[in-house]
Amino acid sequence: MDILYLMIVCSVSLAAIFLVVFIVYARKGQFEDDESPAVRILFDDERIEEKDETGDKNKDEKEIGENNKN
Repeated sequence: MDILYLMIVCSVSLAAIFLVVFIVYARKGQFEDDESPAVRILFDDERIEEKDETGDKNKDEKEIGENNKN
């Protein structure tokens, strides 16, 4: 019977800890924007092309790897 009291105290204290952590993060704004992370995967990323400083125009065509030996 003593173990039952111990388990009740442990479960109530664990629930209280989770409640406090939830309240702290809710006040910090952790759960404000729950829509955009789920929808962000649907949008294409914009690719930014940078100009080559060395002037090697064939640099994009050259791939580094064992299968691309000329």
